[in-house]
Amino acid sequence: MSTAATLGVDHIGVGVSDMERSRAFWAELGFSEVAFDYQGPLSGLGALGDRDTVEARVMMLRSTTPTVFGPGGVKLVQTTDAAPPPMPDGMAWGERGVCEVCVHAQGQARVYERLVAAGHAALMEPITSPLDPYGTLCSLSYVADPDGTKIEIIEWLDLENGWPFQDGPQGVNHVAFGVADLERTRAFYKRLGFTGMVFDSDGVFEPMGPWFASGEAPRMKMSLLTNPWGAGMEPVESFPPSPDKRGAWGHLGPFDFGIGVRNLELAARGLELRSEPQTIDLGGGASWRYAYFVDPDDTPVYLSEARY
Repeated sequence: MSTAATLGVDHIGVGVSDMERSRAFWAELGFSEVAFDYQGPLSGLGALGDRDTVEARVMMLRSTTPTVFGPGGVKLVQTTDAAPPPMPDGMAWGERGVCEVCVHAQGQARVYERLVAAGHAALMEPITSPLDPYGTLCSLSYVADPDGTKIEIIEWLDLENGWPFQDGPQGVNHVAFGVADLERTRAFYKRLGFTGMVFDSDGVFEPMGPWFASGEAPRMKMSLLTNPWGAGMEPVESFPPSPDKRGAWGHLGPFDFGIGVRNLELAARGLELRSEPQTIDLGGGASWRYAYFVDPDDTPVYLSEARY
């Protein structure tokens, strides 16, 4: 397929238990624009879960201020035909499956302090470090949403120089997900337009230790891959190999992500789709089309064509 057919990571799917509570939380992180708010059937999920059609409310949120990595949103999903499945038990970070939402913010330490002061769970205090192989200077911290989703707040101190926006959150920077073979994943997503790279690291990130049952983070290889038209992705390979924490479709916390496309059929060439393309009529001439595929680790990903 042509890499020009894809638009980077369009959004990250996050399962929630209370849509209005989660909407208010994400507004605090700058996602105040509601691209659409749909309630009804979502079809074409049979290859991903226990039923082909799920009744759910889906709210697509966008940031009013773009990140230096391009636009990236958050898709909140609350199943309505059954209680949302729980977050996979023991999920720490970097296991097989989607493990976080990363939001870029200028002045990220101040954003972190504001969120913690508002009563949101603090998971990691701000730290700053250069990253291999280019020495790119990064500052980051972690908080949790009301359902326990790990949210990284990141600031690329070098890359944002000259960026003409005020301090504050700026939309999705990347999605992180665990993989079995980083090089295999890198080659797969390069075909989908993720041809750039911001960092490539190999080591133990000790501040994550408290998230793991052992109290120690494993050795992890990770790389931030970019597409010029949207948010990026961070595949993570753990040593020893991490357990599977993908869980059920729509579970609480991050569970999938969508790659934006202008034309779904064109972008799908060379991919093995798990369903026919589905179309959601959003009213007023607006529509959302999607079709799922799975990557080499069976992580559900979908092509997303939105017209609104």
